[in-house]
Amino acid sequence: MMIPQQDQRPRILVVDDEPTNLQILRQVLQAEYRLLFARDGEKALQLATAETPDLILLDVMMPGLTGLETCQRLKADPATQGIPVIFVTALTDVSDESAGFAVGGVDYITKPISPPVVCARVRTHLSLVRVDELQKTRLQIIQCLGRAAEYRDNETGLHVIRMSHYCRIIALAAGFSPAWAEELFHAAPMHDIGKIGTPDSILLKPGRLDDGEMTVMKQHALMGAEIIGDHDSPLLRMARTIALNHHEKYDGSGYPHGIAGEAIPVEARIVAIADVFDALTSVRPYKAEWPVEEAVALLEKEKGRHFDPALVDLFISQLPAVLEVKERFAETAAP
Repeated sequence: MMIPQQDQRPRILVVDDEPTNLQILRQVLQAEYRLLFARDGEKALQLATAETPDLILLDVMMPGLTGLETCQRLKADPATQGIPVIFVTALTDVSDESAGFAVGGVDYITKPISPPVVCARVRTHLSLVRVDELQKTRLQIIQCLGRAAEYRDNETGLHVIRMSHYCRIIALAAGFSPAWAEELFHAAPMHDIGKIGTPDSILLKPGRLDDGEMTVMKQHALMGAEIIGDHDSPLLRMARTIALNHHEKYDGSGYPHGIAGEAIPVEARIVAIADVFDALTSVRPYKAEWPVEEAVALLEKEKGRHFDPALVDLFISQLPAVLEVKERFAETAAP
């Protein structure tokens, strides 16, 4: 028995009040895409909500809702605001293009259309959508892995979400590029992945660990690096560096290798601050939640010993943003 294959081609909504223009775009696009058609803004909004197209080609000059008004409505609705809109119009002034971008359009094609230009622009913006989806999926997978480790000693696993946001805040305050800060945001949730290999009797012990137990506990940094492994991916390389080094201390008294100061990779120095602050201000099986003021006081006290002094100062300078994240991802919230 043959099972019919689902049509996996991207879906495009074409909106124009002129049937001739719809027919032209049908001829240009139908071989590569599934097409939906609307001749006015209201119908376009209905189809966008019901069918969730991957991209919308939208005329500007239409009776009733104009293309600009239609785009505004699309961007105001959470269900459709992520759909990229390309305006296809006879309006050619720079001010017209600016108006299209101002309401949320991603591109602007003038009529009469050039089929190669339309195809190229559509492919480009669909590929950007795909990249964005892959990045979101990658982050979700990483956070799930991090939370898998955190569930061992934290009921919700929200620690990895909060501390990764704190890491990005510190990185941006330190002057790192948004791209590097974003990479850190994605890598940080894997900092304690090695806890998967730590026995429950040690991880969940409601008191201080003895020397033997602490020796076992310290192995999670090496285990984390081993679990992540060696890869060409910059993200995974950063994640491995963090897993291995986030328990090193600025004065060299940390583990697993006892390196000190700027010999500790900066991403691990950032994670150390974010990790400790969130651990202190969260409930764990072995401790109550600390007030924020006491946690900040400890960071100040440990400058130059546990933590990079300059990074601690930057973290404290960004405390309003940190506390906003803490409230947003409180333990009472859903993961």
